[in-house]
Amino acid sequence: MTTAPWRDPTLPATARVDDLLSRMTLEEKTAQLYGVWVGAATDGDGVAPHQHDMTVEYDWDELITHGLGQLTRSFGTAPVDPVLGARALARAQRRIAGAGRFGIPAIAHEECLAGFTAWRATAYPVPLAWGATWDPPLVEEMARRIGDDLRSVGVHQGLAPVLDVVRDPRWGRVEETIGEDPYLVGTVGTAYVRGLESAGVVATLKHFAGYASSAGARNLAPVRAGVREFADVTLPPFEMALREGAARSVMAAYTETDGVPASADPGLLTHLLREEWGFTGTVVADYFGIAFLQTLHRVAGTPAGAAHAALTAGIDVELPTVKCYGRPLLEAVRSGEVPVELVDRAARRVLLQKCELGLLDEDWTPEPATAVDLDSTGNRILARRLAEESVVLLDNPDGLLPLAPDTRIAVVGPRAADALAMLGCYSFPSHVLTHHPEVPAGIEIPTVLDALRTELPDAKVTFAQGCDVTDPDTGGFEEAIARTAEADVCVAVLGDRAGLFGRGTSGEGCDATDLGLPGVQGDLLDALVATGVPVVLVLLTGRPYALGRWHGRLGAVVQAFFPGEEGGPAVAGVLAGRVNPSGRLPVSVPQVPGGQPWTYLQPPLGLAGEVSNLDPTPLYAFGHGRSYTAFAWDDCSATEPAELGTDGSHDVSVTVRNTGERAGAEVVQLYLHDPVASVTRPDVRLIGYQRLELAPGEAARVTFRFHADLSSFTDRSGRRVVEPGALELRLAASSADVRHTAHLMLTGPVRELGADRRLRCETEVSPALR
Repeated sequence: MTTAPWRDPTLPATARVDDLLSRMTLEEKTAQLYGVWVGAATDGDGVAPHQHDMTVEYDWDELITHGLGQLTRSFGTAPVDPVLGARALARAQRRIAGAGRFGIPAIAHEECLAGFTAWRATAYPVPLAWGATWDPPLVEEMARRIGDDLRSVGVHQGLAPVLDVVRDPRWGRVEETIGEDPYLVGTVGTAYVRGLESAGVVATLKHFAGYASSAGARNLAPVRAGVREFADVTLPPFEMALREGAARSVMAAYTETDGVPASADPGLLTHLLREEWGFTGTVVADYFGIAFLQTLHRVAGTPAGAAHAALTAGIDVELPTVKCYGRPLLEAVRSGEVPVELVDRAARRVLLQKCELGLLDEDWTPEPATAVDLDSTGNRILARRLAEESVVLLDNPDGLLPLAPDTRIAVVGPRAADALAMLGCYSFPSHVLTHHPEVPAGIEIPTVLDALRTELPDAKVTFAQGCDVTDPDTGGFEEAIARTAEADVCVAVLGDRAGLFGRGTSGEGCDATDLGLPGVQGDLLDALVATGVPVVLVLLTGRPYALGRWHGRLGAVVQAFFPGEEGGPAVAGVLAGRVNPSGRLPVSVPQVPGGQPWTYLQPPLGLAGEVSNLDPTPLYAFGHGRSYTAFAWDDCSATEPAELGTDGSHDVSVTVRNTGERAGAEVVQLYLHDPVASVTRPDVRLIGYQRLELAPGEAARVTFRFHADLSSFTDRSGRRVVEPGALELRLAASSADVRHTAHLMLTGPVRELGADRRLRCETEVSPALR
């Protein structure tokens, strides 16, 4: 029997797919361009707004006779035992392959923003916590484990990472981002992509592009970003993740920029992404994003018009389920309204990806792994390490921390005894189980209260909730004050409740009017401080909150960004001293709730000055974080000004020594200051960093290999250029804590850069003499 060319694994993928496409009908081609959300609710009680409106009824058996592009979240829609879920997915894949003429299975995709969003799967720290670690290799290891778990149950594609750069911390999805700096987001996000892709899972970059710059920090609001902000802040993380991480999928953003929705923008999804950057993978729609071109953006009058606009722009796959790319598209192609070439282009990309995944091979099998453990011991160990590295000690002015082992501790606050305080909105317990209150979490999630009692068994620990996260009732204040008055120290555990679309204080669709602590938690903190007992503030949040009201009144301040299932022991370990805090802020912490939006990437007129009575200077700067040990930064190589061409490079080195009595980690950060440019520039911006783990007395020498490309920006004509002139390279412990400065002079002509520009500052770490 002769094997058809498209089944022959010895042929190039392009030849196989060309042969397959030549055999397919229009129905079979379009069937590859949409997913089906088997678990989607049609009763109006779905996960997201408009889900009921956008979900259409269909006959499953009839639908799959033409094939199917994707299966949407078979694990992430309802609590499913992982072993049974893997078997059910395999059965569905066999039915799909058996129903069509070509036997092609679907790509199964799932959310994996902070771990596989499935019942009984490890809930890792959220991306904002990854940013707080400043440790890309550790994030890569986490992503590889997530990918292995996805593959073990038959999933091919993960909808992560989020590469949006925070522009306004009131935005509900700040917890899903890595931080407010494009270099930090790009390097950490690229590490995640590498890890997921190394496990054979397709990483999906989102949200392309501009989503986080929505006006007023409202979810899906129009984006007001200018051309240079878009080019120099929004796009670089995506470019890095594609060029260095080799991500194979991109998700179009919901938002519109200057009147053009991303899902209908060929300049973004085709010209930039494919023609300039050379991307060859698939572009998928954010859920219902194609239909939104008709219903929300109103740039299309019909589902067929929305399909036409999206296909023209370059969206290959409609997710989460079929609407516009189904019958409306078929009829529009047959009537001549939509060129068949657009269908062929998208189908070719989808089938090439299926070919890469082995789904076109004759020996393909959907059978899952014989053993499935989505929350293994190894996963939990890694989740603990990530959580521990992500905890930021913001302040400890009098050395109150670590707590004494036999002290009297009053633990107070609505986040102290709630396991969900550890989890972001895309964790399975927060995302799905709130609709299934009868189902247990499926994973062990120690609270801060329980973990602190374990860490300090000789301490006398009492507890009072004090208040709810959002309820204005202050009836619990009296007990909280009484417990605090009896103690030597109060640990106030406050923060967010993750949720979706207004069902929480942080998460998708949970945008904030200002950056005051939710509910009456600020009033509770005032009451606790008024007792005179030293108060340690512990924040479990999805965004930074304004803390200037309590500056100088607290014994210590600890910040954790939804640190995952092992977050309780991690925070307790920092409080007790078992863990030496090493996290650094991926976002600035403001002084006051108003005066926003603000991130540290500000040109001169975005900084404090006499032209306004509002001072936006943060209380704690981007990159800030304290330790229980001390570090000395000496022997900097930047002693004399250096001259180099606009295509040149220059090394800057510094020796960092642990001068304290315990092991710890320091994060050496390199910032660029450009005194004069043809357009306004941020006063400082991160261009490199290196995390160092040092034993007591140990020293290491860090060398940053700066290249002039790293000083580039978008000029008035829209070109990315390197301009001659003076520069400063600032070695710093935060954006506001500069330790050494190297003065450079770039000489020569203005140099225009292309797609091959250098994106990162390479670093080298070598031992230093004691």
